[in-house]
Amino acid sequence: MAIPFVPRIDDAPVIDPGPILDSHRDALVRALDGRNVVGIVVTHCHSDHSPLTEWLHKETGATRFAIGPHRVYEGFVEEDDHDPSEDDPDEKKPESDEEKETIDMAFTPDYAVVDGERFFATDQFSLTAVATPGHTSNHLCVSMDAENALFTGDHVMGWSTTVVSPPDGDMRQYFESMQKVIARTDSILWPTHGGPVTEPAPFLAAYYEHRLERERQIIEQIAIGNNTIPGIVKVLYASVNKQLHRPARRSVWSHLRKLVEDGVVQTADGGLPRLLGEYVLTN
Repeated sequence: MAIPFVPRIDDAPVIDPGPILDSHRDALVRALDGRNVVGIVVTHCHSDHSPLTEWLHKETGATRFAIGPHRVYEGFVEEDDHDPSEDDPDEKKPESDEEKETIDMAFTPDYAVVDGERFFATDQFSLTAVATPGHTSNHLCVSMDAENALFTGDHVMGWSTTVVSPPDGDMRQYFESMQKVIARTDSILWPTHGGPVTEPAPFLAAYYEHRLERERQIIEQIAIGNNTIPGIVKVLYASVNKQLHRPARRSVWSHLRKLVEDGVVQTADGGLPRLLGEYVLTN
């Protein structure tokens, strides 16, 4: 059921207000230019997407929509995969915690949407929820119905593939969500990162094939004895800036968790798939 609002010509929803940075907040204020914020939609709870929601909600009173808060994983122990050889002394370091990629555990929506729900409507436009778990378990794409446009958050980015980082990131769910978006007939995609995608069908097909190819490459590396995640990343991402190897390791880990579930790969010690574990092909 749609949430009713009194429509005005300058009504505007805001999708992913962004990080808590003065420069970003000021840019958002300029972009809104006095418009009436009638809803705030959060695609997921990473630090570059949701934290400014609290400020915008207090300023406008607009309802906050999302699938839900970020999931909490009790007992999960993070392995330290820092590789000093990949440190670049000349790289600009984040100036504050707000600039780092973290998880916004404080965010909770006022209204939890469900997949396929037309959760917001005025006489000018309507928004429908498209649940796309994978990048995170609570990831949401947003359809602007009359425009046949899909706001894809980080599920599909305009300039790069997205990181799928366990435990909340799940590669099997990501593949399923990609198939779901591919099956749609959107005329345009609006990612949070990168420019608009004006020909979604070929773009999505290539995006999905890249994931399949990466999975095949991981299997090939294990077959020749390169059986650790850091070792696989150093080969498959050799041409990529070393500063991106750490998130790449997490996506490879997510691929391996899926491959273990599929029975294609197993851990060398018979335990759970670990970021710093060893892997062999299943006989």
